Amino acid sequence: MKVLAPVPPMGWNSWNSFGWNISEELIKTTADLFVESGLKDAGYEYIVIDDCWSEKKRDADGRLVPDHTKFPNGMKDVADYVHSKGLKFGMYSCAGTHTCAGYPGSFEHEYIDAQTFAEWGVDYLKYDYCYKSIAAEGANLYRRMSMALRSCGRDILFSACNWGSDNVLSWIRSSGAQMFRSTGDIQDKWSSIKNIALSQLNNQPYGGPYCHNDMDMLVVGMHGNSDNAEVVDGDKGGCSDVEYKTHFALWAIMNSPLIIGCDIRRMSDNTKEVLMNKDIIAINQDTECRGPYCIKQWNNPDNVFALIKPLSDGDYAIGMFNLSDNRSEMSLQFYDIGLPATAGRALRLYDCYSHSEDGVYEDRYATYIEPHDCKMFRARVVKL
Repeated sequence: MKVLAPVPPMGWNSWNSFGWNISEELIKTTADLFVESGLKDAGYEYIVIDDCWSEKKRDADGRLVPDHTKFPNGMKDVADYVHSKGLKFGMYSCAGTHTCAGYPGSFEHEYIDAQTFAEWGVDYLKYDYCYKSIAAEGANLYRRMSMALRSCGRDILFSACNWGSDNVLSWIRSSGAQMFRSTGDIQDKWSSIKNIALSQLNNQPYGGPYCHNDMDMLVVGMHGNSDNAEVVDGDKGGCSDVEYKTHFALWAIMNSPLIIGCDIRRMSDNTKEVLMNKDIIAINQDTECRGPYCIKQWNNPDNVFALIKPLSDGDYAIGMFNLSDNRSEMSLQFYDIGLPATAGRALRLYDCYSHSEDGVYEDRYATYIEPHDCKMFRARVVKL
């Protein structure tokens, strides 16, 4: 068996933008655009179909059946097409009796489903948690599907999606999963991005190589354009480009898998710039996958903070974030990150947005950050 997911997986998932409105044509077009847009070259490799892909009933042999209207040529045909583009193909199922949208789940069908996915050429399985039997232990259900996948004869990345329930942080790595959701579903709203990020500051020690803390799919570039959005008083959500920039930076430095959720047929130049920023992606894809620690701004600790992540080449990633609604100072004292003034050393900062050297700083770096914005640096210790 090949070792999977040494660093956070990167790809695209259909759910955020399309929900149940998926099709063979959509998936193949998305695969084409992965190559044409540069997403593939930037490191994105998985194209994942979420819920609503199957018929409502299994066949006479107990196997899942692709929806004949949405996928008339079957899933192997779709997988083969995705593979022909040099990409990997992902699908969705559920640990319960039904999926979240009411289609057949994999409960008590784990081994036949894993074998079916392998025969179709699946490379990635998102495994949800709806309609779980109250008599079944959640941890054991994920161990069961993990074992089924590991014995199916094909390398299939296992993305566990139980929304942080059942103290998942304590057992998910030992289950064999390569990804695990630790949050509820993200929405295309700044409040959702902010709340998820803050909820995960204390969970950074639990992820690592081969088992990554999934903060849910990216909403970068959606701008309220979704067939699947919860509409409240006519509002389908949507964020500013600055908020999407900060969202991506947070997910990257916190080692979340980078799974695009927007309709890539509609990507603006700004969306492409955010999603394909090579310096931010490099921080996410660092081979050591070390979780960052947090230094809070003394006069606004609930909203303004820096995340510090050691990198494998001796550099440090430094992200500075202002989640508040007002312009705010962020002052990082180097003493607090292990560099006292007596060391005879300073930090040379490289700006991950201008893609240029910012300067050499002693003792501290202080700046003002606009509301909902961020700064990202790659820092190196240098002698004075």
